[in-house]
Order: sequence, then structure tokens, then C-alpha cells
Amino acid sequence: MTDNIKSIGVFTSGGDAPGMNAAVRAVVRTAIYYGKKVYGIHRGYEGMIDGEIEEMTSGSVSGIIHRGGTILKTARSPRFMTQEGRAEAYQQLKKHDINGIVALGGDGTFKGALQFNSEFDIPFIGIPCTIDNDLFGTDFTIGYDTAINTAMEAIDKIRDTAAAHNRLFFVEVMGRDAGFIAMRAGISTGAEAILIPESKLSIDQLIDKLEKGWERQKTSCIVVVAEGDEEGGAFQVAEKVKQRFNYYDTRVSVIGHIQRGGNPSCQDRVLASRLGFAAVEALMQGRRNEMVGVLHRDLSYTPFEKAAKHHLEVSPYLMMLQEILST
Repeated sequence: MTDNIKSIGVFTSGGDAPGMNAAVRAVVRTAIYYGKKVYGIHRGYEGMIDGEIEEMTSGSVSGIIHRGGTILKTARSPRFMTQEGRAEAYQQLKKHDINGIVALGGDGTFKGALQFNSEFDIPFIGIPCTIDNDLFGTDFTIGYDTAINTAMEAIDKIRDTAAAHNRLFFVEVMGRDAGFIAMRAGISTGAEAILIPESKLSIDQLIDKLEKGWERQKTSCIVVVAEGDEEGGAFQVAEKVKQRFNYYDTRVSVIGHIQRGGNPSCQDRVLASRLGFAAVEALMQGRRNEMVGVLHRDLSYTPFEKAAKHHLEVSPYLMMLQEILST
């Protein structure tokens, strides 16, 4: 190791994701194990600018591995997008002698770190935390497993009431730019159709699928819609379908922000612990501007430029699987 790191800062940024607390816990305790000081930076880049920085101990992270949300809070920071804001953030970090940062977040978090590091010499290591699972360089992001299980459980309950009333439900899940939640939640609940930003299922094609289901005397239908689908959200899609297909009583359900909350799953807790530990070691090894992830069960390191610019795409295999199994 080329260990020049004395004090490590850790923060959470962007949208919250179940498992963030488990990752913070791993960073803090790993840093302390290696004899480093570790500071929690509250409210992401915004708190970095305002100096909301406090030293953390092992006790600071007791009893949080199972909690959703983030004890460090998170916030958007338009000020960090300015050179003046970044300069103020740098001064706050230097005031605490922080010379290494672990950043928990997604695309926007890593872009901010890249910009900051082009101006100031403090290495960043990123941990992928987003329920959308759309970052290149890791098979899974922290929070994704919990989110899809939350969506699956909600859709299972909706299926019960749909079957009881011969209803067609349009269920909207999160995914403004990516359909990973919709795809896996839809496959796992036997959805008749899944609408995601990555595919081009038209209203005509959707109606054709629903008509075939009606001909097979299906007592209910579930259509899972990612909020970013090009046909619009669940309400817009449902309205278009109702105008031409009225065999079922139609309802819309938006699962919403419960997908972000709740206790993280076992997979997310273990992934967060593993990546938090690896992030501290990466800083000690002299790495910088990289996201630590897991590919094919092994640790991987992806430059921020690649992780931020190259989003994963939903597997064509999963799309074909859903199409076949829903017929």
C-alpha cells in the first residue's frame, strides 16, 4: 500500500437508498481499524460547503446497519456546481485535515467528485448507491435489491385485489431513466406487460397483449410501468388504453417513495459492508476517482468517467424472457 491517507471523510449524496447506513458503518469502522480519523459530512456536497463535518467513532455507527435512509442526510447542491462553492468545500475539508473522501451516491455524485478533483488534490472513491441499478462497473448497486423486493411485495398485494374484481391495474414503479426495477419486479410478479424507457412497446402492442389475455379468460392483468417510459407514467398509459380497451375495470397504483425506504435486505447489507470496507482500502492503496463495485462476485474498480457516462442497459434476455412467460 502507498498509504498517505490520515483522515477520511464520508458522505451520502443524491437520492437515498436502503443500505447507505450499512456502507457508512463499514467505512467508519474500517478507517478506525486502520488507525485513521474519519469524519462524517452531513447533507452531501451542500454540507461540505457549509462545514457540517464531525468526527465519527465506532459508537457513532452502532445500531444503524438495519436502518433505511442515511444518518448523514443527503441534499442536492447547486452551489457545488460553481467554482466558488467547490473552493469553499475544499477549505472546509482542509480545516479538518481530510485528505481522502468516500462518496456514496450515483451518477451526479461521481460527476461532482470528478469536477472537484480536477481543481483540488483530494482523492475520491465512490460507492454506488442508487435503487435504479444503472451504473456501469458493478452488477448491483446498493439499494436495488431492497427496492425490487419492496415493489414485488406491493404488486403481489395488488394482484390479489385485481383478481377479486376482474381489474386491470397499471402499477408505476420508480425508474425515470432506467427500467431495471420495473423489469425485475414485473418478471417476479408475472406481469402481463412491462413498459420501460429502454424498450419500444407501443400502445397498440400493449392493447394486443391485453386482448389476448382477455381471450384466454384471464381474471386480472397487471401492467408495470417505469415512471420514465416514453408513453408516459401509469396514469397517461392507463388513459390511452381505456379509450380503446374496456373489458376490465381499470385502476392505477403508484408505488412511489416506499421503494426508497425500509430496512435494507440481507444482500444490500452485505454488499454495502463489502464496498465500504473496499473503499477505505482503495484510498490507502493510492487509488482515486474510481467507483468500487462487484462484477461477477469479485471487486472491481471503474473510473468515474466511465461509471458516470456509461449506464447499464436492461438485458435483452430479460426482455425476451418476460415476453415469452407473459403469453
